[in-house]
Amino acid sequence: MSEQLFDLNGRVALVTGASRGIGASVARLLAEKGAQVIVSSRTLEDCQTVAAEIVAAGGKAEGFACHVGDMDQIEQLYQFIDERYGKIDILVNNAATNPYYGHILDTGLTAFDKTIDVNMRGYFFMSTNAGRRMRDSGNGGVILNVASVAALSPPDKQGIYSMTKAAVISMTKAFAKECGPMGIRVNALLPGFTDTQFTAALKDNTKVRDAIMRQIPQGRMGLPEEMAAAVLYLVSDASAYTNGASLVVDGGVMA
Repeated sequence: MSEQLFDLNGRVALVTGASRGIGASVARLLAEKGAQVIVSSRTLEDCQTVAAEIVAAGGKAEGFACHVGDMDQIEQLYQFIDERYGKIDILVNNAATNPYYGHILDTGLTAFDKTIDVNMRGYFFMSTNAGRRMRDSGNGGVILNVASVAALSPPDKQGIYSMTKAAVISMTKAFAKECGPMGIRVNALLPGFTDTQFTAALKDNTKVRDAIMRQIPQGRMGLPEEMAAAVLYLVSDASAYTNGASLVVDGGVMA
C-alpha cells in the first residue's frame, strides 16, 4: 500500500531547471517511480544528458530546452507537451536565478529584472499554463514550487533573491486556494543550504560557509537527493490532502 502512494506510472511530469542539482535529482526520482519526465532547462544538450541517464536506468524521459524567463519559450514548451503527450499531470517549478550577491542598496536594475523574470514571472506563467491544462483535462494535477528558506529569513546580501522566494510562497497559497476545487494541488518546498552548483559561490567562501554551517543543527549541507525525496512526497498520492503547504527541509535551521 505504501509503495502505491508513491507510484507515478501513467503521469507526465515537467521539471524545470532539471539539468543539474535539485532539479536533476527530482527528474531522476520521478522517472524511477514511473513518470514520463520532461527534463527542461536553458540548454538542450544538458537536458538531453540527464534524460539519457534516466532512459539508461530504465526510466522514461526526454529533454526540451526552455528559459522560463522567456514567454515565447514557455509557449513553445507547452505546445510540445500538448503535441507529444496531450496532458500534464505534474509541474515542478525549480528553475531559478540568483545573479546578485551584495548589499541591497546597490541592487542594479538588470539583476533585479532578471531575478523577478525567472523566479516570479517564470513560476507564475509556467503554473498558469500547466493549471489550465490540468483543469481542462478534468483530472486535476499537482504543481510544486521550489522556494527557499531564504523566503522566511533573508540571508545577508541576498535581498532580491529572498524577496522573490517569499513571493513564491504567497503564489503557492493563491494557486492552492483557487485551483484546489479543480483537483489541482499546489505546494512549495523550501530547501535549506544544499550541496549544488547553485550554492557554489557560498560554499566556496570559507567565511560564509562556516557561518552557515554553525546555524544548521544537523551540522551539514543537504543533498539534492534529499530534496527530491520531499518533492516526491508532495507530487504523489502520499500527500493527497496536502495543499497550499510550505515544507521546510533545512536540517533544522528554521527551528
